[in-house]
Amino acid sequence: MYVCLCQGVTSHVVEQTVAEGARTSKEVALACGAGADCGRCRKTVRAIIEAHFANSPAG
Repeated sequence: MYVCLCQGVTSHVVEQTVAEGARTSKEVALACGAGADCGRCRKTVRAIIEAHFANSPAG
């Protein structure tokens, strides 16, 4: 599923970016472009970040 239409970034790419260490929507934007333009996808990017850390062991 596309998360960011401006940059053509999918949820898989955002999930991978978060798994590689991005912890904020700004870090995701810098790493893969999602959320760097119009910003409409930032809520979805934040939800992916939150889900990743909710499903990960504490650390």
